[in-house]
Amino acid sequence: MNILFIGDIMGRSGRDGVFELLPEIKEEYNIDYTIANGENASGGLGMNTNGYEELCRAGIDFFTMGNHTYSKKDVIKLFNAGENIIRPANLIGENPGEGMAIINTPKGAKLAIINLIGRIYMNEDNRSPFFEADKLIEKAKEKTNNIIIDFHAEATSEKEALGYYLDGKVSAVLGTHTHIQTADERILPNGTAYITDVGRTGVRHSVLGLDKDVSIARFILPPGEKKPPFNVARGQVQLCGVVIKINEETGKAEDIKRLCVLQK
Repeated sequence: MNILFIGDIMGRSGRDGVFELLPEIKEEYNIDYTIANGENASGGLGMNTNGYEELCRAGIDFFTMGNHTYSKKDVIKLFNAGENIIRPANLIGENPGEGMAIINTPKGAKLAIINLIGRIYMNEDNRSPFFEADKLIEKAKEKTNNIIIDFHAEATSEKEALGYYLDGKVSAVLGTHTHIQTADERILPNGTAYITDVGRTGVRHSVLGLDKDVSIARFILPPGEKKPPFNVARGQVQLCGVVIKINEETGKAEDIKRLCVLQK
C-alpha cells in the first residue's frame, strides 16, 4: 500500500499547487490514499469548509490538523458531520472532532490515522502525546496494524523521541508544523517510517509560506513600532510530502521517499 502524506498546505497558493501537482504525483508513485495536513489551508490560519471542499476536489482523501484547528469556526461543521478530518487527539479540554479515524482505502485495506500535538514550545498543558498514542494504538490494533501518525510539534527532540518510542508499534510517525522539510527520512530499526518534518506545501521563496518581505520587516523593526500584518505569499509553489510503502499484513513500513515538487 502506497500512502502519500502532504505537509502543511499554506493558503490559496498551497491549494493551487495541490491542484496542479497532485495528479501527476499520484500517478507516478501509484498512490492508494492521500492524506494532508490542512491546518493552514485557508488564509494561512485554519481551514474553512470552502478550502476543505476545494482540496477534496483536488484529490486529497483525508485531513489532519494542528494548533490552528479551530481558527476558522466553520471547521466544526466538518467535525460534526463526521467528515474525513481529525484534530490532535491530546488537546486539553473537550474539543469538537476526533483524534483518530480508521478508514477503508479504495483497495480494501484498513488504515488508522492518528493526529497528535506536541507540548514543548507549544501548550504544555496538553495531554502527553506519548500516553495518548499508547491508548489510541491499542484501540486501532483491534482492527488494523496499518497506523500513520501526524505529530504536529515544534521541538525536533520531541518528534524524534516519539518516533523511537513508537518504533515497531506503528507504520509511520510523520512530523508537521515547522514548515521546513527535513532530510532525515528513514525506516527505524523496528519497521516504522519516520521524518522530523514533512515540510510545507506553499510558496517556495517565502518565510514558512508567508510573504518574505513582511516577515523580514517584523524581525527588524524596533521594539514598540507597529508591525505589518502577515500575508500568505504568492509565487512558485512547492509541494512537500512523503510516500510511504506499507506491508498491509504486518503494518511495517518498507520504504519512505521524501518529495519536494516545484510548480512549473
